[in-house]
Formats: sequence, structure tokens, C-alpha cells
Amino acid sequence: MKSFEKELFPIYLLVDLLILNSSLVFFPIFRFDASYLYRMHPHLIYFLHFNACWFMAYFAFPGKTIYLQKGFSNRIIRITRKILIFSLFASATAFLFLPDYYSRQYFAEFFVFYYFGTIISYFLIYKYLKNKRKKGLNTIRTVIISTCEKANLLRRVLESNPILGYKFLGFILTDNELVQNDILGTLPNLEELIRKHRVNMVFSFHNNDNLAYKQQLISNCDKNGVRLRFVMGKNHPFKLQQNFATDAAIELLNPHETPRDFVMARITKRLFDIIFTVFFLVFIFSWLLPIVALIIKVTSKGPVFFRQKRTGFNNKTFKCLKFRTMRPNFLSDIQQASVNDSRITPVGEFLRKSHIDEFPQIINVFLGQMSVIGPRPHMLKHTEQYSELIKRYLIRHYVKPGITGWAQINGYCGETDELWKMEKRVEYDMFYVDNWSLLMDIKIIWRTVFKGKGNQVHSGKSVFVPAELKANQVQDSDRYVPESVMSETV
Repeated sequence: MKSFEKELFPIYLLVDLLILNSSLVFFPIFRFDASYLYRMHPHLIYFLHFNACWFMAYFAFPGKTIYLQKGFSNRIIRITRKILIFSLFASATAFLFLPDYYSRQYFAEFFVFYYFGTIISYFLIYKYLKNKRKKGLNTIRTVIISTCEKANLLRRVLESNPILGYKFLGFILTDNELVQNDILGTLPNLEELIRKHRVNMVFSFHNNDNLAYKQQLISNCDKNGVRLRFVMGKNHPFKLQQNFATDAAIELLNPHETPRDFVMARITKRLFDIIFTVFFLVFIFSWLLPIVALIIKVTSKGPVFFRQKRTGFNNKTFKCLKFRTMRPNFLSDIQQASVNDSRITPVGEFLRKSHIDEFPQIINVFLGQMSVIGPRPHMLKHTEQYSELIKRYLIRHYVKPGITGWAQINGYCGETDELWKMEKRVEYDMFYVDNWSLLMDIKIIWRTVFKGKGNQVHSGKSVFVPAELKANQVQDSDRYVPESVMSETV
């Protein structure tokens, strides 16, 4: 996220275009005069004209399209100003370029209809998202370090723009600040507060010029898998750079920027997931599911699917789906599958080796809980244990978990009976998080399908290591995970 404006801009652009074109479709019906429209005014001209003018107005005056500091009353003023600018562009271009039969009456009536339609649409969206954020659905749980005047301004920005997805939890006091409402605790207890309130994002105002403070805060947030933004003071020492932006008198610095901090990257990623998922469900899963389900039911007792709680995006828990490969047992959430495991059925052995057991996770992708490509999700027990053993382990949850990933195609999959194996998996996951691109996702899918996932890595076995990772390769392979710490489960 470079800035709130840049985060909001493409979202509002898409929403406004949807409202505009919906108004063009429904306005003739509202007038009870659809035949008049097609007889006197070619419909295509209106669509092309209004959409072109909307883009011109949007990019000529982008600041008039963004809502920042206040509630819905402020939006009415912004909507009025925005549509006024749009109407001026449309009027001028219509007068200069469009034919004489372009109806001024239709033009005026449409803008009145569109104006009230936009207000009603945004009111419904605003109320829906407000209610959704209050319930904590699909939210970024946020705290602010400091209670200064600018911290309260930031709070208003977050609460007035539910489309951003933030849920403000409260303030964290520094040593020299006065107590006020919505205080969660104090700065020395930050890590405890993060775990207690399941925080996903921290905004920090305190000691912005103190390098040691910043490094310690970054370390604490990385350890707990929490995103961090520094809110800079007026005399900050930083030059303008890629991850630095100004928002409504709030200057932000993102110390760990990733490609998917940008809204268009997230939209691209999600669209790719949806297209891939629909294709897979229609052409593969639709016929494979009944066959595999029948074989599982015939060969062993128990359900077709195995559901296990795993850690997902922003450290949130979800139920990961797999075809059941084991006989029902009480150890599935604490004990990994091992070689010649008596719990694995003969059919389950084949499903595991072919990775068909993971195909139901395409449903998790469709529901938005996972992505096609990303770090593999681990069960809750492993997340808890490995986050204590491996530095920055939880950063892999900055993105949605995947069915397959960069670590898997490079050989880091399967059993992790030695700590160095999980360290390498996390290292590859970090490389993916920091270097994601759509082309990289396509490459991973290609290698997964046509070359298979990388073979499980054993001590001494060489695997492909990209140049970017060679410098940081872990050599201490004699370190072992305690017996209670295991990786791939059912």
C-alpha cells in the first residue's frame, strides 16, 4: 500500500464505472421510454461519451474522487463535486463533438437520475461495509501507537473509509501520554497485546527519529506476522522514495513493502484465482470428484473429505479441505504421517503420492481463503511451534496460502523432521512473498503440472537454488526439530 489515496483510487474508479454504466442501462426503463432511446439516440454514443468523460474527469481531478476524513455526509459533498466536474466535461465535449440530435433534455434528466443513484448506491455500500467491519468480517485488525492529534486523525480516516478494510481496535500508550478512551495497553506490552487482540496492522507515531526503536518495532512485528506502517513527523530524515506517500496530512513509511501491497496487484491475483478455479471445477473436478469420492467410500469407513484448521492470510484460521487419506483417528492434528504409517489407506497412499488429495483445496481458493499459488498452510500447532523456532516465520502469512508454491516446486515439501528443512521452506516462501508476479505464478503452475512438485529434500541432496537465495543458504543441517514439531499432516 503506497498510500490511502492510491489504495482507494482504483477501487472507487471501478465502483463508479459500475454505477455509471448501470445507470445508463436502467435510466431508459426508469423513463418508461426505452423505445424512444433507441429511436432518437443511438445507445452506443451515450455509453462511449459518458465513459470517456468519466475517465477524463477522474484523472484530471483525482483528489475530488477520494473520501478520507469524515463520514457519509462528507461523501455527499464529494459526490456532488465529482458529478458536477463530470457533467462539465460531458457538456463541453457534447457541444463540441457530438451531433445535433444529442438530446439536452435526456442529458439533464440522466444526470439527475445518476446523481441520486450514486448517493443511494454509496450509502448502501457504506452501511454494508460499516456493519461488516463492526462484525470483524474480512478486516485488518489495527492498532495505533500514540494518542496524539494526528493519531486521532488517522483513526477517523480508517473508520470513515470501511472500503479500506481496517477495523480500529484501540490506541497503545507510550510512556509520556495521557490516558484517554479506547486504550488497549502500553508500549512495553506490545507483543502481548498483538497476540491477545489478534492484531494484523500497527501504525506507529512514537519516536519516529529513533533508529533503535524502529528496528525493535520492526523485529517485534515481523516475529508476530504483523504489518507495520510508520507515521512520520514533520522533520523526518527520509527522502521521498517508492514506499513513502502523503495522505491527508499523514505521511506513511512502509518498512517491508511487497508487490501485493498494491490494490491492483491483489485484484489481478484474485481474478487469476477465480478464472483458474472456475476452469478447474468445470473441466477437472466435476468428473474427478465423484470418482475419487466413490473409491474412498468403498475402500474405507469415514467421510470423503478431511477438514483441518490451518493458519491463513493475516494469521487467520480457516478449515483446509483435502480428500481423506487416513482412517479416522484422534492424532491427525498433532502427529504427522510417516513412512509406512498404518493410518494411511491403500487408496490414500496413491492420493498422497499423486497429490490428488490436495485438489479439494480449489474450493478454499474459490471461497477466498487460499490462492492457487502461495506458501503452503500449516496446521495451528505447527504455526505456534515454528513461529518460536524460526525468525520471521509468520511473515509468510502476509499473503494467502496456496495449493502449491515456490518452495514446493524446488523440493521443499513433505516431512520436515529437521529444522533446517522448514527454515529453507520459509526462506523460499519469503522469496515468493517479496518477488511475486503473475508470470511467477504461471511458471509455478507449469512446473507443478508438467514437472511435478520437487522431490522431498533429504540431507545431502542437492536441489535447484536461485541465485537470489544462494547467499543466504542454511548449512546447519544437523539441527533437529523436537519430536512434537512436525510438518505435513493429513
